Amino acid sequence: MKYHLKYLRRFSFTLAFMGLFLAWLWLGPESPAEVYQLDGNTMGTRYSVLVAGFPEAVSDSELAEGIEQRLYRIDRELMSTYAPDSELSRFNRFGVGQWMDVSPELADVMAQAQVVSELTGGYFDVTVGPLVDRWGFGPVQEMAGSPRIPTDVEIAQLREQTGYRYLEVSQQPPQLRKLRDVRVDLSGIAKGYGADVIADYLDSVGQESYFIEIGGELRIRGIKPDGSSWVPAIEKPGQGAPEVHDIIVIDGQSVAIAGSGDYRNFFEQDGVRFSHEIDPFTGRPVSHDLAAVYVITDTAIMADALATAFMVMGAERAHELAQRLDLAAYFITKRRDDEGFDSRYTARFANYLSDDDV
Repeated sequence: MKYHLKYLRRFSFTLAFMGLFLAWLWLGPESPAEVYQLDGNTMGTRYSVLVAGFPEAVSDSELAEGIEQRLYRIDRELMSTYAPDSELSRFNRFGVGQWMDVSPELADVMAQAQVVSELTGGYFDVTVGPLVDRWGFGPVQEMAGSPRIPTDVEIAQLREQTGYRYLEVSQQPPQLRKLRDVRVDLSGIAKGYGADVIADYLDSVGQESYFIEIGGELRIRGIKPDGSSWVPAIEKPGQGAPEVHDIIVIDGQSVAIAGSGDYRNFFEQDGVRFSHEIDPFTGRPVSHDLAAVYVITDTAIMADALATAFMVMGAERAHELAQRLDLAAYFITKRRDDEGFDSRYTARFANYLSDDDV
């Protein structure tokens, strides 16, 4: 297997880097010490890893190869729905009612997905892919040439092909089984898992300060060489150039941050806007006023899945659940007059907000 490694280069703190739903700003004076960056493609998106100096245990090339090997395994070998020989693709073709031996990694991700599905009352569902595809938002265009909006009959038929309760997971031994011919898509949780895997790898080699981003999901630890913190920011929803909506304060602790929103991936037909977020209970795009949500937890896999679920649930239901579970969550809602946005957040998220005006 040949890896095309990109070199780690010095990164200027004055650069502002905006992701799909989260923004990362390095505020304050430029530091004379070096921060190195590795970036590339994975899981159908971009990743970027910033490290403050190098641990003595590995060289820069070894660190780069370690990162790319792990991302390659997660994406291409285990969880891709594009690669026909990935473990997940093989499970999707596997017979109903039979246990399939899988890797511990895939079993772990599936187990955590099921936990979030139960926690959110089914609003997170890794089997909703057929509906996403039919609405034109997935990797597969179902019924090419048909109208973009499916009929009620089509939606009812596709809902019969979904349901996280038709999945069973065993971690000892690692196995999966489906009780109905459902298809699993881990795009709402795999990027967060990838960020956690890279964070664990950096921890294992003694790296104490890093900023990991995979498709908008973050793992952050430590401080920069000049003593300042990594400073992520919340992006203001909108179709134009990214703008900062609010600043998140991270004082060197290890945290995970994930965001989800509907303001960049949608279509309009006959004056009606259709979001890419599909409600598994109705089989239709969500129609509430929640524009974006951000979640801070200890692990990116949980933040990723929860942000996805909250975006489907809507602000009221999601805020109530986040408060009850004592989660750090931030919600941006569209005003009814379509003239701007309002923000609300849980008590725990308030601990991460800056007092400075943006």
